[in-house]
Amino acid sequence: MEELLTIENLSVGIASPAGKVQAVRDVSFTLHPGEVLAIVGESGCGKSMLCKTIMKLLPKSAKIEGGKIIANGVDITDYSDKDMRKLRGKLFSMIFQDPMTALNPTIPIGKQIAEAILVHEPKLPKEEVYNRVIELMKIVGIQQPHERYKLYPYNFSGGMRQRSVMAIALAANPKILLADEPTTALDVTIQAQILDLLKGIQTKLGTATILVSHDLGVVARCADRMAIMYAGKIVEIGTAEEVYHDPRHPYTWGLMQSLPALNKGAKELKTIPGMPPTLIDPPKGDAFACRNEYALEIDYHEQPPMFKITDTHYAATWLLDPRAPKVESPMGGKRNV
Repeated sequence: MEELLTIENLSVGIASPAGKVQAVRDVSFTLHPGEVLAIVGESGCGKSMLCKTIMKLLPKSAKIEGGKIIANGVDITDYSDKDMRKLRGKLFSMIFQDPMTALNPTIPIGKQIAEAILVHEPKLPKEEVYNRVIELMKIVGIQQPHERYKLYPYNFSGGMRQRSVMAIALAANPKILLADEPTTALDVTIQAQILDLLKGIQTKLGTATILVSHDLGVVARCADRMAIMYAGKIVEIGTAEEVYHDPRHPYTWGLMQSLPALNKGAKELKTIPGMPPTLIDPPKGDAFACRNEYALEIDYHEQPPMFKITDTHYAATWLLDPRAPKVESPMGGKRNV
């Protein structure tokens, strides 16, 4: 299957008073038409920065230091902001984390969606714009769109505001949708509705989606593939079934063990000890080594390569080296993981 988006060895640095932050480090992955790729990891691991890099929405202090971004067969790594404006909305669009900051509180919801349509089709007749807005509101599940067209963001609940942001993102029928933690501020019931909606949009419109989250449990219901990110790097990637049922990286084990569903009856929720390392001066070896109870001596000196488990499943851990000792996985089973 032809790739819609290819990221090759992408690295991003951010200048700061304390030194250069290596926010994204040698990241590679592909996105196919119509699939949902979930990128999961703790806060500060580089997920949002990766999405902003793809959209070329980096702050002035940030710079792409290496690698390629190939979208729809075209290398856009060196595109200017003027060139990117032609792609944003049409080729790819983004749903930001907080819908309240993404929406203008002084403009009715309908007009904000209409504005997104007119950016790409400025000569579209008013009646067609209105009809398109109503259609988009229906697609994202906003009931009674004719009545709610004139309402303001403060009239909407958190879930309804998130649906409105999704309608804006879909205004120009993008091929790629980047959803940056779209369920963070929502309760569990609304989270499920938004995720089901994202999956429905992917099925109905054929939109490929990159779904960013810090919660493995949240993305379980809609992801086709999953990439686990830690300290600016992807440490495991595979189909959702492979990552959930046969995780191989100790960090993925830690994320899985911290899920409440796997701790039923336990007195305490299991957590990953310690804190992620600073990315101003990342560790020489495996960045997760100091928090990894299964760490080997080599983890402190040399970064592990991506070891192939299956044709679709890879993990960057020295435990997958044939020379590594056998370890009993906390997720069950004894294997040379």
